[in-house]
Amino acid sequence: MERDGQLELYDRVAAGLKDAHRAVRELEVPEDVRRALARRLLAITSVAKQDLPSAARRLERLMEDVEAGRLPSESSPGSPGDARDGAP
Repeated sequence: MERDGQLELYDRVAAGLKDAHRAVRELEVPEDVRRALARRLLAITSVAKQDLPSAARRLERLMEDVEAGRLPSESSPGSPGDARDGAP
């Protein structure tokens, strides 16, 4: 039974990552902002290999940030959620 829940979570995270990549690609933002968001997505993908529930939470926070317009500034190397997401 636990395995079924893990597969369901895996499917949800995979679909969420696909949607997130599309959303970031479609944003009308400077390239450095897009790169910072892409780095967060790559960090989340990496975390998903070891800790799927954590990756799901991080992905949810990233999408909340994007939807709320909390994007990294052009002059900053990271984004508002980088520290809490463990992204470089």
